Amino acid sequence: MTQSVDAIRRNVEAQSLFVNRLREEIAKVVIGQQYMIDRLLVGILANGHVLIEGVPGLANTTAAKTLAQSIACQFSRIQFTPDLLPADLIGTLVYSPKDSTFTTKKGPIFGNIILADEINRAPAKVQSALLEAMQERQVTIGDNTFPLDEPFMVLATQNPIEQEGTYSLPEAQVDRFMLKLKVTYPTRAEEREIMDRVDILHNAVVRPVVTKQEIIQAREVVNAIYVDAKAKNYIVDIVQATRTPDAFGLKLNHLIEYGASPRATIYLQQAARALAFLQGEGNVFPNDVKQVAMDILRHRVIVTYEAEAENMTSEDIVRKILDAVPVP
Repeated sequence: MTQSVDAIRRNVEAQSLFVNRLREEIAKVVIGQQYMIDRLLVGILANGHVLIEGVPGLANTTAAKTLAQSIACQFSRIQFTPDLLPADLIGTLVYSPKDSTFTTKKGPIFGNIILADEINRAPAKVQSALLEAMQERQVTIGDNTFPLDEPFMVLATQNPIEQEGTYSLPEAQVDRFMLKLKVTYPTRAEEREIMDRVDILHNAVVRPVVTKQEIIQAREVVNAIYVDAKAKNYIVDIVQATRTPDAFGLKLNHLIEYGASPRATIYLQQAARALAFLQGEGNVFPNDVKQVAMDILRHRVIVTYEAEAENMTSEDIVRKILDAVPVP
């Protein structure tokens, strides 16, 4: 460790001043939903992508759009439909008969924050067109490869209740989302505030309060937040327990088809760092890891048919694992 925890904390305090401005700006439009907003901030600070699952009307799309409007960056919204083509997403080569040449027409993926609205309504070939962009931060059109501008983040939404006309996301793509959020209904008090504050005739004005450079600098600070050996071992134990639960005294082998990939280990550490940054801390506590673990793992633990027959979901299994793995 090149810096002391106190020095890192001071750096976090200096570089995180924009967080309150960002929260206040988002709160002009999105009432409540603190869990979703916090996890969106974790995603952008940890350089990860976020998949949001919730029934219509819970401000999933609005939150993503408002976050982008609060940052001085390029925002693209792509409405995924069954007839969408990969070229509609990444761009294509356009032939010019005048001089017999091809020119590149870039698609909406060339932005900073990309909202893939109802991502499960497009077929697999379109969803797979996102893979290179999400993982490599680049797009290949024809023989040319174009780097994507930083910060780059994909926010995808999907509706869990309407299955007609939808396609399951490929596992390889799901694994590239750092976080999968399950958004729930607002509380009674929040719903009353929504009713009092929302003016359907006049949209709230959201202005950019954060620059791209501030986000990029904050990411460097997040990456420097200290994670001690105990927290690292805790992260590895949680992920290992999804693959070999019997080693942790859990009788779950028959319920787990596949455990989490090593990408989960990387994302757990980075998301915990981002959460520590939002809390003004210079080091990661085990509780930070535990807070983000469900969002990292719920889409990476694949259950068996036997688990489905017993009405056991991946979330049920992750909860059992978090309860069983000792917290240092």
